[in-house]
Amino acid sequence: MSTLRIVLADDHAVLRSGLTALLEADNDIEVVGESGDGATCVEQIIALDPDIAIIDINMPHCNGLEALETLQTVAPRTRVLILTMHDDVEYLRKVLALGGAGYVLKHAASDELLSAIRTVQDGGVYLHADHARLLAVPDEEPAQQPLDEPHRRYDSLSEREAQVLKLVALGYRNTEIAEMIFISIKTVETYKSRLMEKLDLHSRAALVRFALDLGLLD
Repeated sequence: MSTLRIVLADDHAVLRSGLTALLEADNDIEVVGESGDGATCVEQIIALDPDIAIIDINMPHCNGLEALETLQTVAPRTRVLILTMHDDVEYLRKVLALGGAGYVLKHAASDELLSAIRTVQDGGVYLHADHARLLAVPDEEPAQQPLDEPHRRYDSLSEREAQVLKLVALGYRNTEIAEMIFISIKTVETYKSRLMEKLDLHSRAALVRFALDLGLLD
């Protein structure tokens, strides 16, 4: 059996190190490249031509979704497996729409990641059974509204509320958002409550869908 060549991309060096050790415990897997940001990941994949790339979504200098979209053009042979903390069907749909070959959560067991890699290696698309069931459920038809209504609601947000919306949609927790934009956790919660009221959205999943529809995460 030929060696399966893999590139890892995640902005947490400790996680990359652990994944490398896990994967290379299999004799037929070789991690040929690692990177902590999306731009470097794309460069490595173009240069190294790996069989599979395992990519996180939240990364600096080109996030995982942007990297995935770019790779479909510049490195179509490399199959992309997303490894993420986002247990969210909207992100899953986005990944599949962009040509991703699989979607695995970071808290999944190591056996699941290895199973996903083998599925992708064999030409398949890997989804956890729960995610497959979610995709099988059709979306509720949204109420009819003027074409510019989402943009009108978004424009009603303050600059800080819009910033918090994007960070929430990207999956950051309140504590992380507070540290990133130098405000208190209570203030983050206040902004979050205000923006949800203004947008008439009442869950994080709804915020993610809203942000994706408006292209805020592109």
